[in-house]
Formats: sequence, C-alpha cells, structure tokens
Amino acid sequence: ESNVAPVERMLKLLESNYHPAHPEKTYSLDLRARNKANSSTSSSRYSSYGFGAFSSFSAPRDSSGPTLTHSHTTQYQFVWQSLKLWLEVQKNMHMLWHSADADLLSPNTSYQLLNTGQGLNRVQSCPLVAQAMRHLLGKTQRAANSPWVGLSVIHLGDRDVPNALVFIDKYTQIPRILKPIADFIDNIPDLCQDPRIATYVENQFGTQKNLIMTVLTDYYKHGFDGSGDDGGSCIDGRLTSSWNWTSRIVKKNYYHMFMMGGFQGFDG
Repeated sequence: ESNVAPVERMLKLLESNYHPAHPEKTYSLDLRARNKANSSTSSSRYSSYGFGAFSSFSAPRDSSGPTLTHSHTTQYQFVWQSLKLWLEVQKNMHMLWHSADADLLSPNTSYQLLNTGQGLNRVQSCPLVAQAMRHLLGKTQRAANSPWVGLSVIHLGDRDVPNALVFIDKYTQIPRILKPIADFIDNIPDLCQDPRIATYVENQFGTQKNLIMTVLTDYYKHGFDGSGDDGGSCIDGRLTSSWNWTSRIVKKNYYHMFMMGGFQGFDG
C-alpha cells in the first residue's frame, strides 16, 4: 500500500489539474525536443514488444535535455499511461519479486559478466519477469482506451537492465521519486500558514495554485521527456527520465519551497 499510494496520488493530481485536450496556456504539457536531430515523436511508435540490447548499437545522442516532441494531448496520454503502468507494477511487485528470484536462480539461463557502461554486470535473460511485464503492459494498454504513446519495448537482460535484480531495484525507486512530490503539493496550504512563507509564495509565484501548477507541469513535462543516458519513450526510458529529473531539482525556481517544506532528497 505504501508503494502504491504515491503513484495513485500523482495520477489523481494529473487528472484533476489538467484537461487532456484543452490546456491552460501557462501550464501546457506541450514538449519540444532540444535537439531536432535527437527528437522522437513517440506517438508514431505504438507497438512491438522487445527484449534486446538495441540501445547498445544506437548512435550517441545528447541526453541532457528533452528528446521527445509531444503536443499537450499526447504528453498527457504519455504521462497517464506511464503512471498507470507504474501503478500496475507496484500493485504486483510481490509477483515480480517472485519471478525475479526464479529467473536469477534458474538452472536454465546462464549469465555473462559484461561491461554495460556502468561497470561489470551480470547480464542474464529474465523470461519470467518478461512474461509478467508483458501481461501488466497489455492490461495497461487495454485500460488506456486510446492508442499507446511511445514504444512498448521492455529492456531486460541487456545493457540498460542487465538482470532481474536490476529491474526490481529500478522499479522500487518509483514511490521514492513520487512521494516527496505528492507530499510537497499536499503540504503547501499548511506551509503558507506561516505569513513569511505566504509572502514568499505570493512574491515568487503569485498564488499557491500557481506554485502547485509550476511544480506539477515541470515534472509531468520533464520527468517524461526522454532525457537521461538511456531515456526515450520505451518502458524503461520513462523511468530513466524521472530519475534524471530528480538530479536537476536543485536548479528549479521552486527548490527553496521544497526545502522549506522539509524536503531532504529523493531516497532512491
């Protein structure tokens, strides 16, 4: 429950503060890639499951900024679908743990020690985790009731996700990323009970609502913009982008408000 709740809260904040087709001008989720040569309109890539180290053979790209180009509507769907999938993963983490243990200890799958770009790692196929993730992804795609935005490639047993244990480790970070954001949003009214903080918010953002929308818009755009060393619109790349966003929060104009709210970092 503690791992599920942060995802549910961020999904509810998306649905309650944004219209899928009619954005507020100031808080549109419209996204433009920084470098056209590296941009990807992920809405044109709808299907195909895959479990290969495709990225190992791709051309180098600038991963420091957005690499996806989406309209507000497409980005809303991209974020909604990603959060829905994360919700399914958190709800079924016990099953994924069981599958990961079975894959790691299976006598039927061998492993290699390979340099994945992050040192030597045990690279091993994960057939049971892959099967479970295909099921959860299919369930999410059916629930979306709209075309799937982005790639459906799930990296397992490759450079990006070498083995089942790395997969589990990455996906257990999701609530650790989302909970501090949701907690901060919920705590803004209480923080502004202090007249000094209320004055700061008024001077910097105008209203509490503006502060809330500034934080949410920044995360929903740049926590899902394809940035990061192995970012993009694939299943794993969505999480990489959010991970990458956490490393840049100190540069945000609302970071001081996070600190005043007791934020000490993302436990990830």
